[in-house]
Amino acid sequence: MEPPTTLVCLPYAGSGASFFREWQGFAPRGLKILPVQLPGREERFAEALVTTVAQAVNDLVPRVLPAGRGASRVAIFGHSLGAVLAFELAHRLTAEGGVPLKRLFVSGSPGPATVREIRASSLADAQFLGQVNDLAGYSHPALENPELRELLLPVLRADVEMHENYRPPPHPPLDVPITALRGREDHLVSAAAVAEWATSTTAATSVLEVDGGHMYLTEHPHALVRLLAAQLSEPDLR
Repeated sequence: MEPPTTLVCLPYAGSGASFFREWQGFAPRGLKILPVQLPGREERFAEALVTTVAQAVNDLVPRVLPAGRGASRVAIFGHSLGAVLAFELAHRLTAEGGVPLKRLFVSGSPGPATVREIRASSLADAQFLGQVNDLAGYSHPALENPELRELLLPVLRADVEMHENYRPPPHPPLDVPITALRGREDHLVSAAAVAEWATSTTAATSVLEVDGGHMYLTEHPHALVRLLAAQLSEPDLR
């Protein structure tokens, strides 16, 4: 039997690790889902939020390294903000060594060099939420509840600020295959923008489109997990 693959899953803006926990039920044998929590949300609610990608990755590395070094194969998945975090985490894990990183999945995101032109982080709450909802084409149901909105809004603001202010360091290209995904109806991230990820690695890059808009992963998680598993079953192309 082929040894299991660990899929590290990183949150999109405003979300937590709980979003990915049901994915294990969709995963075929041999695929272990490892959601990773950032500070300030869910069971880490009491911790201070981070507002830069560098801070977030500094927090992620010691949480991922032990599991990564103990795995036979590792992949990383991130959507939108999570794609940026996944990219930077891949660079850090490669630099640390000892992690058998086999593939990077980046979803709903242009290549890392693209600067976000539409900014929302400085807007008042109502305008901020309206802008974010318009961009994503999706609103978390909890934001309709005033008490839950009060808890979730600081997390969403910190994440949007993190994403808006991100500028990639002058990395050399990764030597890891990249699969870049987008929803066919995504009005925020075009097919050409997703294809920009090819310049981030010297290995093979696949660009895949799936049904849905920018937040397609909230609609068809089971189909997405099967797609990721199929990609991981393919031979490594470098």
